[in-house]
Amino acid sequence: MTPSTARTPRTDRTDGTDGTDGTERGGEQRRSDGARRAKPLRWRVELGRQIGRRRTAWGFGLLLALPLILVGAFSLGDDGSGGGRFVDLAREGGANFAVFCLFASSDFLLVILAALFAGDAVPSEASWSSLRYLLVAPVSRARLLTSKLVVALGSTVLAAFLLPVWALLVGGVAYGWTSYSSPVGTSLEWAEFLPRLALAAAVVAINLVQVIGIALLIGTLNDAPLGAVGGAVLVTIVASILDTIEQLGDLRHALPMHYSRAWVRALSPDIGWTDIQLSALWSLIYGVVTIALSYWWFRRKDILS
Repeated sequence: MTPSTARTPRTDRTDGTDGTDGTERGGEQRRSDGARRAKPLRWRVELGRQIGRRRTAWGFGLLLALPLILVGAFSLGDDGSGGGRFVDLAREGGANFAVFCLFASSDFLLVILAALFAGDAVPSEASWSSLRYLLVAPVSRARLLTSKLVVALGSTVLAAFLLPVWALLVGGVAYGWTSYSSPVGTSLEWAEFLPRLALAAAVVAINLVQVIGIALLIGTLNDAPLGAVGGAVLVTIVASILDTIEQLGDLRHALPMHYSRAWVRALSPDIGWTDIQLSALWSLIYGVVTIALSYWWFRRKDILS
């Protein structure tokens, strides 16, 4: 009589009754009823994807090239320094040149980069037909959108601080290290100017939160990256046009980007905290509302791409 063969219990069950923690070989967790749990999407994965994209390299490349282009452009013209505008004082020294670069880019170039980082995040996945595979992985929609939002915010903050720092270095090499002198005739020594410049960059970064929110919302509404980026930029352009209509009165204060130049108040002899606070308040209001709408819509959206 042959001995009966003992039957070894299976250890690859996913219902948690085998004494394991219910984890499959692929790392996908399941509840006791067999429903799949959403795996967390690590932010460093999305950060790596952001850094590896060509549009990120082009965006930061253009940002770093701007001060060099401006130095080359100034070298082709006559010496028009000594006027009463930022551009007239740009060649007075590295400090003035950094402020001029921030002045020249805060309303357009940085707006485009913020819209690019946020607006292209979701539609690019859809255009590559990888969005539904990320969600099947499975990754929760909220976690996916949060990772893209965090990376977009981080990239925008980096751009807002990188530009004045790089421009300060380029301007110092090209025009010397004279302390800052404002168009109204006041001056700031380096010990006072550097914290003020950091504050100005922070105000610019906070002001761009509204652009990120608008771009993210438009990006969740359609699958066209260009439409999301262009739509956010178009909103800021239309708001700027409406801001010039004096008949709107105080209603203009509630328009997006109305306080886009509030960062200049950080370089005044007495910091204009009122404008800075209003700029941050309206930007955060627009940012919170549009980002909340983005989550609400994205969690209910039919993913077909």
